[in-house]
Amino acid sequence: MTGSDDFFKPSGSADDGFDPVASLPTDRIERALTFRTALINEATGGSMSSAVYKVLRAELLADPSLASLVPRFIRVCQDSGDFWQFIKAEYSTYAERRTYLREQFAPLMERIEQGASPSSTFITEGLQTFDAAEVHRVWSKAISRCEQDPEGAVTSARTLLESVCMYVLDGIDANTPLYGPGDDLPKLYRLTAEKLNLAPSQHTEQVFKQLLGGCVTVVEGVGAIRNRLGDAHGKGRRPVRIAARHAHLVVNLSGAMALYLVQTAAARGI
Repeated sequence: MTGSDDFFKPSGSADDGFDPVASLPTDRIERALTFRTALINEATGGSMSSAVYKVLRAELLADPSLASLVPRFIRVCQDSGDFWQFIKAEYSTYAERRTYLREQFAPLMERIEQGASPSSTFITEGLQTFDAAEVHRVWSKAISRCEQDPEGAVTSARTLLESVCMYVLDGIDANTPLYGPGDDLPKLYRLTAEKLNLAPSQHTEQVFKQLLGGCVTVVEGVGAIRNRLGDAHGKGRRPVRIAARHAHLVVNLSGAMALYLVQTAAARGI
């Protein structure tokens, strides 16, 4: 087993062909702990591998379930050299630096230990198979904003549904536009549902009519809450604030609907 100190060696140093990146633990929580420990070492007179810093930084920022909890200094500092310049300017003592880094990593470590929401992971994997990079980008943005920017997450959730509806409608008829530039989310969804045979009126079984009617309600609710609480409009003196738990609900409902539309379109050969 590789000793943890090996991850703190400066990149480019040759020591029996040791590769600190290849020797990183595979467990998510162990990787995060290694990152934190290596940063503490860098901040208190040691040095960490710049290659390890870059790999772990990129990994965290690319994970929609964790990106919003990544400490801001990691977002700003692109390598271990940038981090050293930051930490020495902010805190003069080793004790202050250790305390700061442990505090900054605490929310991230807690999220990793709890695990990502099974539903959000399933939706992420499903949307990744959809041939529309913009759709997956918007979904990732919505997930990453839930904790720190719930209003923005709600806005992204609506954008996700609008984007999926437009992509599906474009796939049905690329030559004749099926929607207009001023069509809102409810109208886009109604058009999409009708084309995919998902409109409640297109079914006779009560259970299907009820289920598909619930889908309409969800979509209309997402549009309404975005208009009322999202970040796309101004607010008065007593604004209503949306909590992170509400943002998670809106985003996951939107993600589930988006995935359902994507999978139904695929089943229809669209």
